[in-house]
Amino acid sequence: MSMSENRKIAFEIVYSLENQNTKYEDYKENIDMFFDERDIHGKSTTKYIKDVVYGTKRHGKQIKKQIESCLSEKWSYDRISKIDLAILEIAIFEILFLKTPYKVAINEAVEMAKMFGDTKTPAFINGVLASIVKNNNIVNENND
Repeated sequence: MSMSENRKIAFEIVYSLENQNTKYEDYKENIDMFFDERDIHGKSTTKYIKDVVYGTKRHGKQIKKQIESCLSEKWSYDRISKIDLAILEIAIFEILFLKTPYKVAINEAVEMAKMFGDTKTPAFINGVLASIVKNNNIVNENND
C-alpha cells in the first residue's frame, strides 16, 4: 500500500473512533476489527496506521492546543467538523511527532480534505497547517 492509502485508512479509523466516542482501552479491538474487515495486512502498513491512530490520541491535548492557536476569534475548536479535526490531527501528528516533511503532510491533508470535506475544507486545512508550521518554526530538510 502507498503512504497515501495508509493515511486514508488512518483517517477513517481516527474519524470512526472519535465519532463513536470509543474509549482508548477499546482502540486495539476496534483497530484489529477494522483491519480484519478490510483485509489489511503487512507489518509496515499496520505499524504506521497504529502509530498514527494511537499517537493522535496520546498527543491529543498538544494537538488541540496547536489547532486552537491558529483559529481566529470567530472560530472555536468545537465548531470544527469531526472530519476536519481527524485530518488536522493526523497531519499535525505527522509533522510534529513523526517528523514527516511538512510539505508532504500538508499536501496529503489537503488531498484528504478534497475527498472527505466540503468545498471550504481544503483551504481551511491548508491555512491551519501552514500556521502551525510557521508558529513552530518548522524547517524540514529538502524543503524550500
